[in-house]
Amino acid sequence: MRALLILLLWAILLVLAWPVALVLLILWPILWLLSIPFRIVGALMEGILALIKAIFLLPARLLGYKPPAASP
Repeated sequence: MRALLILLLWAILLVLAWPVALVLLILWPILWLLSIPFRIVGALMEGILALIKAIFLLPARLLGYKPPAASP
C-alpha cells in the first residue's frame, strides 16, 4: 500500500514538474545508500540504551519486581 502511494505521488510530481521527478528518480537510490550508516548508528544506539536500562533496572529485578505485561 505504501509503495502504491509513493508511486502515485511520484506520478503526480511527474505531471506537475517532470524535471524534479526525474532528478528525484535518479537521486533516490543515492540518498538511500547514504542513509544506511545513520540506520546502523540508530540501531546501535537503541541497543546501547536498552543495555543501560537493563543495568539500571537489574537491582529491582533481582529483588522481585516484575514489569506489567504489555497489552496487545
